[in-house]
Amino acid sequence: MLFSCVGIKNVALTPSIDRKIEANGIKSADQLVSFFLSNNSSANKNEVYKIAKYYIKEASYEGINSDVAFVQMCLETGFLRFGNLVTADMHNYCGLGAIDATHKGERFATMELGVRAHIQHLHAYGSTKQLKGDLIDKRYKYVQPRGKAIDIYGLAGTWAADLQYGNKLEKLISTLETF
Repeated sequence: MLFSCVGIKNVALTPSIDRKIEANGIKSADQLVSFFLSNNSSANKNEVYKIAKYYIKEASYEGINSDVAFVQMCLETGFLRFGNLVTADMHNYCGLGAIDATHKGERFATMELGVRAHIQHLHAYGSTKQLKGDLIDKRYKYVQPRGKAIDIYGLAGTWAADLQYGNKLEKLISTLETF
């Protein structure tokens, strides 16, 4: 018997990203940056690389999916273009506390603390486990019940009022999988 592999594409070589919040991310900082820059080529590459590294580090520490968190940051900030209530100097990468002109959102002193707060808030939605690090997300306590959104689809209508929120994250994650 002869077998030919000509024309066969092995899709299984690229592992898929888990859509669960409490999971391991699989993308490297370089892959996250490439994905990001394909959507905002005018962004500061060094800054995006730092943010990607913080997402991987903070998410890994708390048992949160860094790929989901990074993609959510991209969606929430318009790939760091910001706008509306939250501005870049706030280091608020997920719109924490951004409600209206009177409540523009939480401010964090550094990029790293802003990423940590985002990871902690995702932790409240996607996990019932205790945080490992010191709590800096002032809104963590408002997520009730804890663990109510085990995957990206559970964030629709909970994290965001937008019922298509999970589908928007899905589209971005599907694109990230190609990097």
